[in-house]
Amino acid sequence: MERRQYQTDVSDDEWGVLRVFMPLEKSEGRPRQYGWREILNAIFFVARSGCQWRIIPHDLPPWWTAYFYFRVWHLRGIWEKMNGELRKATRVLCEEKDPEPSAAIIDSQSVKNTETGGEHGFDAGKKINGVKRHIVVDTCGLLMKVVVHPADIQDRSGAVQLLNKLKNLFPRLELIW
Repeated sequence: MERRQYQTDVSDDEWGVLRVFMPLEKSEGRPRQYGWREILNAIFFVARSGCQWRIIPHDLPPWWTAYFYFRVWHLRGIWEKMNGELRKATRVLCEEKDPEPSAAIIDSQSVKNTETGGEHGFDAGKKINGVKRHIVVDTCGLLMKVVVHPADIQDRSGAVQLLNKLKNLFPRLELIW
């Protein structure tokens, strides 16, 4: 019996691109019950729908499996590597630009969150209790780097921290708005 298809499922073309980023299969140990594509489908369902991990539909891999791989791939830098390679390819194929940007745009956004878990602060200017995201995108709007801070950090301080993380990542970067 085939499972229900969701709008967030990875298409065949997308899977052809994303499969190169997936870890190699291990020859020893217990075989995995779910393939990488199904695990990505579960992760993308949470990312797109905004639902909690524990309420992933039952026909996708269980939440603890999806969350485990999401976390491991985050810690190993797989998501950042995937984003970087896809950004480069998009710049070349769709925008006909150099793979590495020479200009970027930085901005921040204060976002409400709960007071349980993680750091948070109060942004007095926006009257928001939560976190502040400092984001850098290239001139095509493609994500380069994100840093999340407590909302009470000043934009200039958050920008300095973000720019310090960009130093060695983008050698062509000359201009930031």
